[in-house]
Amino acid sequence: MAPEVPVGVSSGTGKVATLNTGYSRRAFVTFLAGTGDYWKGVVGLAKGLRKTKSAYPLVVAILPDVPEEHREILRSQGCIVREIEPIYPPANQIEFSMAYYVINYSKLRIWNFEEYSKMVYLDADIQVFENIDHLFDMPDGCFYAVMDCFCEKTWSHSRQFSIGYCQQCPDKVTWPAEMGSPPPLYFNAGMFVFEPSPLTYESLLQTVQITPPTPFAEQDFLNMFFENTYKPIPLDYNLVLAMLWRHPENVDLDQVKVVHYCAAGSKPWRFTGEEANMDREDIKMLVAKWWDVYNDESLDFNAENSPATEVAETFSIPSIMASIPEPVISFIPAPSAA
Repeated sequence: MAPEVPVGVSSGTGKVATLNTGYSRRAFVTFLAGTGDYWKGVVGLAKGLRKTKSAYPLVVAILPDVPEEHREILRSQGCIVREIEPIYPPANQIEFSMAYYVINYSKLRIWNFEEYSKMVYLDADIQVFENIDHLFDMPDGCFYAVMDCFCEKTWSHSRQFSIGYCQQCPDKVTWPAEMGSPPPLYFNAGMFVFEPSPLTYESLLQTVQITPPTPFAEQDFLNMFFENTYKPIPLDYNLVLAMLWRHPENVDLDQVKVVHYCAAGSKPWRFTGEEANMDREDIKMLVAKWWDVYNDESLDFNAENSPATEVAETFSIPSIMASIPEPVISFIPAPSAA
């Protein structure tokens, strides 16, 4: 999540190419890798979307290392399981990226899901508590996401953190005039609205191979690529839990539709309450809400009454990486946190 990124990495950076006028299909999409327990997050997400009576299915883009047992669980919850090939960044990215972040570049494959005209991406540690189907009706040609916060220590490498500037409260500590214009708006890539397109997909894969290294991998890259077409949406659509203690004045929990359990120790299926900030009552309430959805057997998939009924298949995606040299690393199976 590095805010200091070069502008204009490639010609037409961020241009959303839309060639899907013949399609009208929409879907939510998430990403799963590894043999760990993140499949629980996907099950919770599928049930949450069902509880809000979403009209659209959940596609799960999975890497080859996801066990068949986990795939079957996802299919049983009505998910469309779609296998993708990993994408490796250029070799100079590796020194900045843990295995988890390296694997996250594989999320770029979802731009090749061209049978869908529009998709809403949601990380597996996200829960949807109110219907958000209206996001599919946002005007085409833009990339929609929620602005991130620069106040956590994960941003200690950045000028924003050292200055105390945050785009969530730009008037509290203003950007120094002697440093020029403030950095461009920067979004959290755990949730975004996008349009799959073969042209955008090809451009993404070509551009990632020439992008300078950054600390937070694909999130930095997407911010660079879509800088010119990014449009912020309210934080109600991606409440990163750190906002509760960093910017409580900006949060109205009664209005929040989407909660992102990305703070350390906040994954509901691993929650102990022992990590920093995890003993807060609002955190405990949000974790309990997640479990209420996950444990509700009435929300299990039923093909007869599901509005998003669709045959769950496993697709294999032809790779266009053959023409791009792979870095000198092997496939890195994702750790349990992926």
